[in-house]
Order: sequence, then structure tokens, then C-alpha cells
Amino acid sequence: MTAEAARSVPVTVLSADDARRIALRAQGLLGAPDRRAGVRGVLRHLGAVQLDTISVLARSHELVPYARLGAVGRPAVEAAYWGGGTSFEYWSHAACILPVEEWPLFAFRRRRYRDRGHLWGHQVAPETYRLVLDKLRAEGPLTSTELGGAKKTAEWWDWSDTKVAVERALAFGDVVCTERRGWKRVYALAEQAIPDALFGQDRSDEECVRTLVAQAGAALGVATRADLLDYHRLRAEELAPVLADCGLVPVEVEGWGPDGAAAPAWADPAALATTPRGRHRTTLLSPFDSLVWDRPRTERIFGMTHRLEAYTPKHKRVHGYFAMPLLAGGRLVGRVDPAREGRTLVARQVSLTDDRGQGARHLAALATALREAAAWVGCDEVRVGALHDERLRPALEKLLADG
Repeated sequence: MTAEAARSVPVTVLSADDARRIALRAQGLLGAPDRRAGVRGVLRHLGAVQLDTISVLARSHELVPYARLGAVGRPAVEAAYWGGGTSFEYWSHAACILPVEEWPLFAFRRRRYRDRGHLWGHQVAPETYRLVLDKLRAEGPLTSTELGGAKKTAEWWDWSDTKVAVERALAFGDVVCTERRGWKRVYALAEQAIPDALFGQDRSDEECVRTLVAQAGAALGVATRADLLDYHRLRAEELAPVLADCGLVPVEVEGWGPDGAAAPAWADPAALATTPRGRHRTTLLSPFDSLVWDRPRTERIFGMTHRLEAYTPKHKRVHGYFAMPLLAGGRLVGRVDPAREGRTLVARQVSLTDDRGQGARHLAALATALREAAAWVGCDEVRVGALHDERLRPALEKLLADG
């Protein structure tokens, strides 16, 4: 559809609640989950699952399928991501696990890195680059340590020449990461690890971006231009030429504009075809979950201003080190900062909110989320630390005990 044709089509107007429900269903958090497709189905549907080093309750990439499927076994999560060459790691929203089918779609980014000629200011000799590729060709997949060392010193940022070379090869697409061992990337030659039918595809930059925008639109359900840009961290000049013919349709969403006005957005036609219905998930969300990783979008849809405070000095934290939003009834109704002590899940800091600033009506959802999370990570007790309203403690502890 051309831009002129798009302007001639009557624009659907969505309420803020309509948009919220569409977003929840698109993210797999409203309606029955597809348990037969499992973790790989979640990954294919979302298009990207962000990785992060922080592990409190569990690592973020484990928390994403857990939030949608419930207590799927953690070994099964890892096997689904890293087993059988069905996914790879690359830079999308950030460092993400991506379905292997998306390998051709990131050719535009690999070309851009190659044109730049260096990686984050690091330089490396051409012969070192060739030696890394030759070693992988001869010996198969290896970690950077096995290739010859990840760092020059104990400092995390002081990469060895080998590490610089293999990371450059990863960015350029000569090398791919389809596995992690003990959180270390395992590098393999892309020509050996990516299926021939995918490795041999040659898509233009515009084709890549157009497909990624459509995929982001399907994963978001309804989105502003800024939302679409953020999902795979695209540039505005990349989005502009493809938006009118990527398959998304223009809509307006009430309450998304300044002072509560309607704002233009784009929606997946499939998301508009039926009314979102079904069971809402009650769960704790990773701060890096794609439902909430875009902070302005989270505030616009859910009215929650959420920030990761892991790198904020302890005395300046408001909600805790790794505060996880609590999703219940299709809304974000609080936050929990979790930890584990032996077989006890500790909710170090808990805050609940509703329209009147009181959280009593969300206690049952909180208790459900805490008990399920505890069982999932092998804990048989839950202890609540700081509670935003101590008057709620007796009722919460009773709910946890009765569960």
C-alpha cells in the first residue's frame, strides 16, 4: 500500500483499553498459551528475546517464556534456545536470542558493521582475524577462551586481540553464536552453522527492514513509529521508506497523544480482526521482557514508570535492585524485587498500587505470582521483606501460607 492509498483508507480508532488488550494478546500474555509450540514458539512469535547477565530469580531469557507458559522446566528453556541450531544470538533490541529464520533479515545490520570497518573503537590486525576464522574452520565451535583468550588482563573491558577479532567476525556475519556454555558465547563459522537455505539468501536492506517492521508490528499488536523503531533498534531513515507497505495499517489510539488526545499508530491487521479475549496471565515480568523493555511505551500503555535500578547506588533505589513488574488482570499492579536464600524466595521489596494508591485488592495476585515463581526456581518458602504498606502484611502472609 502506498502512502497516498493509506491516507485514503478510513482510520480505525482504538480506545486505550483496546490497545492495551491488543498489546497483551500480541505478546502472548492474554489468552491460552500455545504450549505445544513451547519455548521455541514463544521465541518465534516475539521475534527476539533479550539477554542480560543479571540472574536473581533467573536470567531474563528464562523469565520471558516462564511469564507466558508458566513453570516450564528451566533446562527445557535452555535446550529450546540453544539446541539443534534453531536460534542464534545477535544485536536486535539489544543482545538477543533470535529465531534462526531471522538470519537473512539482519544482513542490513551486518553490512553496516562491515562498512564501518571497526567494532566499538576496537582495531585488530587482518592476520588475527584470519587466524580466528581458520581455527574455527579446523576445530569447530569454540569459546573465546578456547580460541586463545578473552581478555588481556582481569579487567572485563580489556579484550584480547582474539576476542576483538571474533566479536568483529560475529558483527560482520562471518561467525555466529548459536550456543552459550556457562554464559560464554560459543562461536562457529556462519557458513557451517546456519542452514544453507538461510545462509545463501541475499536480501536488500529495504527488504530486511520491511520484514522486521512487520514482525515487530505483529509482536506489539499496535505501535507508534517510535515503538516500531525501538523493537529492533532501527533508524528513522530505515523505517520511513517501508512503513507504508510493510503490511501494517494506520490507526489512532485514544489517550496515546499529549494530554490524553488520540495519536497515530500502526497495527497488525490480524490483531484488529478479532476482539482480544481469554485468560490473563498473573506473573512477574523481567525488566527486559519485550512487553515492558520500551519504557515510554510501558508508561503510555500501563501508566507505570519503570526503571532498572541495578546500576543505581543502593541508597538511591526506589523499588530495588531488580524490581520485576507484577502483571495481573492485564495491568501492571506493582513491583517485586526478588532474591533467593537457599530454598527460600525472598521478596526483598514489594509495592502494590491501584487507582486509589492502595494495593489490598492485588494481594491475591501477588501471592499467586510469588508462589508460582518460588516453585519454578525450586524454592519451597516465600518470605516478604519490605512492604510498601505494612498493614497488608497479615493478609499477604495468610494468603502465602494458605497457598
